[in-house]
Amino acid sequence: MELRYLRYFVTLAEELNFSRAAARLHISQPPLTRQIQQLEDELGCRLFFRSTRGVELTEAGQSLLEDAHRILSLVGVAKERTSKTGRGQIGQLDVGIFGSAILCHIPRMLFQFRTLFPEVEITLYQQTKAEQIQALRERRLTIGFNRHVPVEPDIVIETVFFEPLVIALHSKHPLARHKSIRIAEIVNEPLILYPRTRPGFADDVMALFVKECAQPKIVQEVTDVVTSIALVSSGFGICVAPQAASNLKLPGVVYRPIKADPVPAIELACLYRREDESPILAAFLDVARKFRPSYGD
Repeated sequence: MELRYLRYFVTLAEELNFSRAAARLHISQPPLTRQIQQLEDELGCRLFFRSTRGVELTEAGQSLLEDAHRILSLVGVAKERTSKTGRGQIGQLDVGIFGSAILCHIPRMLFQFRTLFPEVEITLYQQTKAEQIQALRERRLTIGFNRHVPVEPDIVIETVFFEPLVIALHSKHPLARHKSIRIAEIVNEPLILYPRTRPGFADDVMALFVKECAQPKIVQEVTDVVTSIALVSSGFGICVAPQAASNLKLPGVVYRPIKADPVPAIELACLYRREDESPILAAFLDVARKFRPSYGD
């Protein structure tokens, strides 16, 4: 049974008049009559009574009408879902996240995407670089975000933006009175460094001191930005962090930009499978490529 037959049948059943039904279908009356006759021949029963008063549904026709409405409705839903899936507007987006970026940029990016594609289900996974790469290869992840991602032949690494670095210190520290701070001014200050894993963000911090021909006074190495800022809050020391960390409003902690030209910054990159042609990934990448970070709002 062709769907076209069902559409013709439903239209005629609703109009109960061949002329009006043909006009709604944008065809002439003879083809409509032939299609209905062919449908009746295929089913082996009469669907309509024809009389001088017009057209009426038979009992068989009434039964078919109920099923036809359901069938055409399901077909419409299937077409819409398929079309949305093909445009990346429906489905599942699995995102690997990490560290300080989840404090600001990634949530805003995800919010922009969800606003555009509210029917896409988003799931977040806190993962290291190695875990993200493995999850991508096993198709458990659609896209990941990280820094210092190693080059892999099957993984695309795409820079999203460069984020300025700041210095986190206690509000009672003498340097907190400054609007900006040079790296040379913190060479002898107790430094909290993160993360312990190498290569990583800690290498970028160390490079700032190398540029000043100085060795930092590291008093503690921790695994994450939250622990680092918590130690700053206790007066344990100072720390260099991406600007997104300034969203951590812990007691006594203030953030100051680094005084330098150019201002030191760190890359935030996304990573995904090279052969992945998923419409959802393409739609999310479009949002990520247009994303511009903002601070302090």
